Amino acid sequence: MLPVPRSPDSPIEQWYPPGHGDLYESIYNSGLLDQLIAQGKEYLFVSNVDNLGATVDLNILHHMVESGAEFIMEVTDKTKADIKGGTLVDDDGHIRLLEIAQVPDEHVEDFKSVKKFKIFNTNNLWINLKAIKRVMDEEAMDLEIIVNHKTTPQGEKVIQLETAVGAAIKHFRNAHGVNVPRARFLPVKSTSDLFLVTSNLYSLVHGQLIMNPDRMFNNVPLVKLGDHFKKVSDFLTRFKTIPKILELDHLTVTGDVCFGSKVELRGTVIIVANHGEHIDIPSGTVLENKVVTGCLRILDH
Repeated sequence: MLPVPRSPDSPIEQWYPPGHGDLYESIYNSGLLDQLIAQGKEYLFVSNVDNLGATVDLNILHHMVESGAEFIMEVTDKTKADIKGGTLVDDDGHIRLLEIAQVPDEHVEDFKSVKKFKIFNTNNLWINLKAIKRVMDEEAMDLEIIVNHKTTPQGEKVIQLETAVGAAIKHFRNAHGVNVPRARFLPVKSTSDLFLVTSNLYSLVHGQLIMNPDRMFNNVPLVKLGDHFKKVSDFLTRFKTIPKILELDHLTVTGDVCFGSKVELRGTVIIVANHGEHIDIPSGTVLENKVVTGCLRILDH
């Protein structure tokens, strides 16, 4: 089996990020870890770059100091949108991170179950710097290899070998998970996520996204925008303004659809423009528990 990139000059599309588990070796081998410790720093906070809810929470830091934990993983309640997220498990009295790629095929549905595995890893991690140095000095930082089967755009089946930064939890003393509010996990990986964080569902307070107190429920609406919204440039041209969604539960939009300004969506809204059709949602429209199909085009006079 050959790697997809055959040389250092191979096209960028042939390379893949091997997970984030190399964080520890990177800061150790580069000298950054020793530098931080020499500066008197004691704790490292790590989060995904796309998680807009990952801010420094002094309450968690205080808990870490008081409990003497060397490693804390923030977890939050799993919803149907998070069924693939990693979770914490007890393995013969040792805490471990379990990723979906490590689960045998016959147990994948069990892993996805919200009832059986109620929490998932946000990848907001708090780690004691001196503890990292101890583990690295002992050459004990062995992380499970995660095998991901992928297919390249050219149809070539490949295997991606990855490691996860959270998998190191097993190497630290008094390591545990802390269940945090959903507001600390706001990833923006798609335009569907972008739709949520730019809506009136959230407001920016002291650099932190806060859910609008006028929303009656703590859960986040399930939003699925189709391929016509996939690129950010397309997303921006299809909304004159982002609709109001304080009372929205579920939104699905597929096909060639555009939204006017001051649109409000409530309950469950499904908008489907079939191939060759176009739908304009007029400005000021309020849609509540509606299915919109067919063809509706509004032109400037």
